[in-house]
Amino acid sequence: MRPCQGSEGQKGSPRQRAYRYSLVMAVSQESDQTQWPLFRPAGDSGLIVEFGNHLSEEISNAVLAFDSRLRSEAIAGVSETASTIRSVLVRYDPLEMPPDRLRGRLSELLAEQDWLSVGPPEGRSLWRIPALYGGEAGPDMEETARLLEASEHDLAEEHGAARQRVLMLGFAPGFAYLGGLPARWNIPRLPHVKPAVPPGSISVAVGQTSLCATVIPTGWRTIARTPFLNFDLKRDPVFPMEAGDEVQFEPIEEADYRRLAAQAEGGAVVASREALT
Repeated sequence: MRPCQGSEGQKGSPRQRAYRYSLVMAVSQESDQTQWPLFRPAGDSGLIVEFGNHLSEEISNAVLAFDSRLRSEAIAGVSETASTIRSVLVRYDPLEMPPDRLRGRLSELLAEQDWLSVGPPEGRSLWRIPALYGGEAGPDMEETARLLEASEHDLAEEHGAARQRVLMLGFAPGFAYLGGLPARWNIPRLPHVKPAVPPGSISVAVGQTSLCATVIPTGWRTIARTPFLNFDLKRDPVFPMEAGDEVQFEPIEEADYRRLAAQAEGGAVVASREALT
């Protein structure tokens, strides 16, 4: 890719033209990188730092640790960072912090240590979350059990026994992507998107679990529902769970669900929480 030429490339102040040139050069150099982490442009005011191309605890640890390091560094011109399953998004003002200079500063921070060897973040929690499996609470449970060649009861027990990590929060307020299911749970999404599932829906697909806190559309298979919501403006903090925490679902009966849902309506956090060392 070459810098813009002609009259269009000459529009704007010298500073703006210099920025456009830096952005073009940053995009063209991305393909030269062959080792993790990778830099990838995200529009004209974002830069993604990728630590891998698959799900793993090591990549998750690296993402969370590097995001924390960026926040503590408070780089001039950087307005926001956001951790994902395998990357960190850095939002910045390109007129204050040109992309080539930002890459240089981030490269210095990346060189501080082997980020893929860091441990999990400190202050993590294990959440034990009540879940009502099957029936109206889990309308896709029957088909999911058929795909996995198991009874609905055994599937609920297996899903509940798995310790799953909160890989990231995003997509919708309080929405959590969880990882750590056995390999056989790598089942496809639905062939269609359901326009809306209720708050607290627990859905599975591609070896992961999603836990929503608001009404959302989804193509994942909903197998259960919990009265616990990871988003409530009446609570402090608004989002109790954080990326890096772990989750274990505990199967409950419908009567227990109704009782706990009534408590949750009043703002209670109807899930137990314990510190992880």
